[in-house]
Amino acid sequence: MTMTSGSDNALCGRLLLIDADVACARQTGKILGETLLVAPEITHAQNGRAAVELLRKTRFDVIIADLDSLADLAAGIEDAMNRLVRLAEGALILAVADSGSVSSALGAMRAGAHDYIAKPVNGATLAGRLGELAQRHGRPRSLGAEAEPEQVVADFAGFVGASSAMQFLYEQIGRVATSSAPVFITGESGTGKDVCAEALHAKGPRAANRFVAINCAAIPRDLMESELFGVVRGAFTGAHEDRKGAAELADGGTLFLDEVGEMDLSLQSKLLRFLQTGTISRVGETAPRKIDVRVICATNRNPMQMIADRQFREDLFYRLHVLPIHLPPLRQRPSDIMVLTRHFLARYAREEHKSFSGISQEAAQHLTASDWPGNVRQLQNLMRRLVVMFDGGEITSAMIDAADIESRVATPAPVSVPVEAPRADRRNILPMWQQEQRIIEDAIATFGGNISMAAAALEISPSTIYRKRQSWSEMVAAG
Repeated sequence: MTMTSGSDNALCGRLLLIDADVACARQTGKILGETLLVAPEITHAQNGRAAVELLRKTRFDVIIADLDSLADLAAGIEDAMNRLVRLAEGALILAVADSGSVSSALGAMRAGAHDYIAKPVNGATLAGRLGELAQRHGRPRSLGAEAEPEQVVADFAGFVGASSAMQFLYEQIGRVATSSAPVFITGESGTGKDVCAEALHAKGPRAANRFVAINCAAIPRDLMESELFGVVRGAFTGAHEDRKGAAELADGGTLFLDEVGEMDLSLQSKLLRFLQTGTISRVGETAPRKIDVRVICATNRNPMQMIADRQFREDLFYRLHVLPIHLPPLRQRPSDIMVLTRHFLARYAREEHKSFSGISQEAAQHLTASDWPGNVRQLQNLMRRLVVMFDGGEITSAMIDAADIESRVATPAPVSVPVEAPRADRRNILPMWQQEQRIIEDAIATFGGNISMAAAALEISPSTIYRKRQSWSEMVAAG
């Protein structure tokens, strides 16, 4: 079903509205048609499968997807949204979720949705949000196209990229930076969560004060409390003097807790108390100290899964998850791959005093066709290694293959499977779910516990691994 807007000042473009409730979709389409400066043509799909069929035939600039209406695409929201994102070709995607379904909305954003809006949807607010995005991007048709060189934002507080996803991220950072509320950054490893945290600090009113970062996964648990809150002399063996912790050092500025989900549960309760009261106590003292910091945290894991596994306090999550920002993986913004490639090539060639004439078309196709499980960091490492290994000239596909160590490491060794098992061994064949569990757990171990990289190597979604782990636990519990 297609609904056409009659607005005289509407921009040329297409909007796909996915909603099982036809009456609600009509009302939303009517409001958008009257007020939205993005798409005179609004197409309605009642479910995920209908949307997929439309996306295979037509290119859309904006997609508004009711998450409940995607249930027919996959068992989980992340898998359903991931499938939608892959077919969307760079379209701006807004998820619509029940106000209580934070986990669903967060899963949709992890899978590639740019933002989410809670139900009940205020049509005017939705139209205003989309109109603002359309004005910023100019022509909506350019949302999915590769940016022209003059459109590239080469340095937005450390970020590089001109895709619609990155332009939206820049706008989101600018909007969120002015607040003092906690920010919860999610994204795969290598997407730039630390860069995002520093950008929020640099663009905000606390920029003149300190930005203090602490990696919760890199500090031993028995030292974490003193590193975070400080210690007084004599509190324990080796504490020879009073020392401020990261929170106190950041007083007046920003405290960035990277990989916050790795923090010990007992310390999570103390962090929660600090967020509630704004006071800390150094290890070994009882008098509280008043601290004024903005807290930004980040994780590359699924926080809802950590809550389900009792590794992350739910009350702490909701205290931190005030302003969420999700960083899209590189594979979901392919138009940025060559922008980043040229940026890193120029940077490292300058550092190494070498000259490269450009990148061959074959090499460019090679780069853009890659999945980049390590995201921007993997591409950055590749270009640095390539510049060191070669003296100059045009970058070729062979040069990329020679420098691409990660892909060779990430490719699992082929498994030899006998056509016919000896009769004596057939009774030892494990059930399918146990074999599947062994394959997945071996892949996770190969990548040092990094589920995102294991999923990329197995060509499945990280959410699939989390879901299967949960089902395995239930099978074991059931006996």
